[in-house]
Amino acid sequence: MTQPGVTQPVSVLDGATFVVSDRNGDIDPSPSFPTGLFALDTRFIARWELTINGERLHSLSVDDLRYFQTSFFLAPGEPTHYIDAKASVIRKRTVGGGFEEQLTVLNHEEEAVDFTVRIEAGSDFADLFEIKNLLPKRGEVSTLVEPGRLRLRYRRGAFFRETLIAASDEAEIDDHGLTFRIRVEPHDKWTTLLRVVTLFPGADESAAAELPTSDRGRGRPDVQRLLDEWTARAPHLACDCEPLSDSYNRSIIDLAALRYTGLLRKEKLPAAGLPWFMTLFGRDSLITCLQTLPFIPEIAPPTLRTLAELQGTRLDNLRDEEPGKILHEVRYGESAAFEEQPHSPYYGSADATALFVILLDEYERWSGDADFVREFADEAKLALCWIDTYGDLLGNGYVWYERRNTRNGLENQCWKDSWDAICYRDGSLPTFPRATCELQGYAYDAKVRGARMARRFWDDPDLADRLEREAADLKSRFNRDFWVEDGGYYALGLDRDGRQIDALASNMGHLLWSGIVDQERAGMVARHLLGPSMFSGWGVRTLAEGNGRYNPLGYHVGTVWPFDNSIIASGLARYGYTEESARIAESIIDAAKYFQGRLPEAFAGYDRDLTTYPVQYPTACSPQAWSAGAPMLLIRTMLGLEPMEDGLTVRPAVPASLGRIELLGIPGRWGRIDAFGRGRLRTAAYPETEESRADRAR
Repeated sequence: MTQPGVTQPVSVLDGATFVVSDRNGDIDPSPSFPTGLFALDTRFIARWELTINGERLHSLSVDDLRYFQTSFFLAPGEPTHYIDAKASVIRKRTVGGGFEEQLTVLNHEEEAVDFTVRIEAGSDFADLFEIKNLLPKRGEVSTLVEPGRLRLRYRRGAFFRETLIAASDEAEIDDHGLTFRIRVEPHDKWTTLLRVVTLFPGADESAAAELPTSDRGRGRPDVQRLLDEWTARAPHLACDCEPLSDSYNRSIIDLAALRYTGLLRKEKLPAAGLPWFMTLFGRDSLITCLQTLPFIPEIAPPTLRTLAELQGTRLDNLRDEEPGKILHEVRYGESAAFEEQPHSPYYGSADATALFVILLDEYERWSGDADFVREFADEAKLALCWIDTYGDLLGNGYVWYERRNTRNGLENQCWKDSWDAICYRDGSLPTFPRATCELQGYAYDAKVRGARMARRFWDDPDLADRLEREAADLKSRFNRDFWVEDGGYYALGLDRDGRQIDALASNMGHLLWSGIVDQERAGMVARHLLGPSMFSGWGVRTLAEGNGRYNPLGYHVGTVWPFDNSIIASGLARYGYTEESARIAESIIDAAKYFQGRLPEAFAGYDRDLTTYPVQYPTACSPQAWSAGAPMLLIRTMLGLEPMEDGLTVRPAVPASLGRIELLGIPGRWGRIDAFGRGRLRTAAYPETEESRADRAR
């Protein structure tokens, strides 16, 4: 089921290499949207347009069932010419180290026909940040026609990138592309293979120098084999709910597609999302690993290992780096190379450090790999030390953030990191530093888990005792200072003066997930989260209606984020609010069917009674790692899966509308095990009451 009137670009990807085109397979250079061939933050192809006898083609169908391969079925001329078309074209595109495109022209006439086939090709070698921020190039782009191929070049000082384009058939090559003058016999076809190769400093040109041959282009059997092995290792989901099954299977494949190998390690890590975030993000990658531990636990060790290797060691104002801090983001493009952006790597994240400790502990709980926890004891202790030192900017026991890089560092360094996301209820913005509520929840959880690891694996009972005392003290103070008495909810944060940032926001759902909420207050939190000002019918909004900055299309101030909702649902279930948790799961799964099973980064916060489908946020990443992880965490939550020393606890709480759920072959310290659940909960949103109407009016 698709949203009416929505024409999505077509993406084909393999980790950090991806191609975004229109539905004809053409790439038109866009100054503000990342269409093109990208690898490690650089656009290597900005123009790739096919014409037949000078005419553009139009799409009949697109087959994009494989993430690394897409076929475009086309006809020349305008759509009115499709009936009894005299010719048609198939473009089969496969990504990897660039891309290959098998181009086939079919002649449907009863006589031979001459065709002029033209590929217009070019590159601007734009950095992703130049596209996003509409910045001009500073280096020089040049072209070189070589025997059998076209070389596109970019150089700025010591920074250079190149694109090689070649074909299996003889072509007339000029500075702007390739031309084939062909004759196709009656009811016959002509095929050529085009290869586009991306080159970096130190790259091996030997493979690129070899001209392609037309008997290639049959896909990438190695990638298909690896994908088959990846999906076979994941648990098998059997259920009555087709949207849930579709979303789960789509997520497994998307997470395979989003794994990438950077320049720092050869292990594959989960990139955050296409098109803007095809790189390692500390927060996103850690949360994705937490969501997917019962399904694809193999992505957690390389993520933890890489983040540990890049853990902060010094004070660096440009990069917001501090000793013990876990990075926010790493980039490989031109702007990072020349320090025009601080992402080499950048550490502007106040939550990734605690999440690192949380994932390390949770990975052991599922895997039983005590040696892994011991291996990274020093890094985990440094992370815990950061929470109490550099994280506690005001020395009052809370985690705060204020950027060191005042030129282009992130102002907000929590997951809602857009400039206006952290606001008072009236819409005004607080001063810095800021201490958002979920940062305290993560710190509490990290201390509790750190104490467990210190006592059980690090042979450090004194540290364990101290961390337990600090966690208890933090929980007590937090429930005093962040609780909004006249509203019955937790403040979004505290400002520099200790005043509550009193917006009603989804962040407090993360508090339930972390366990910092006093039990007697959990019911009030649940009522707000499922109340009319926060729950749209498709999910929990990031900011409640009635707040000054509420906007159903505001990035962090009114949209619905699937990952956010999966965390909230898990937190509600932790405190025993299984019906409320199931209601959120039901709504997100219901929304997924309108996106062909692929949940986007975010969608609009409109009330469900205003739209017949969830409206996608205009520039949402898709696929996105933690959106792909959302159905998995929801399945874990609905089945009530919790690892134990001697096995897996299963406590199902499944909405009646979802019917039977069976998850077969769950990996863990026990080997493989199955879990079952049948829908029994009759979920419903909270009814409108005088209290909720008053909350809505405020």
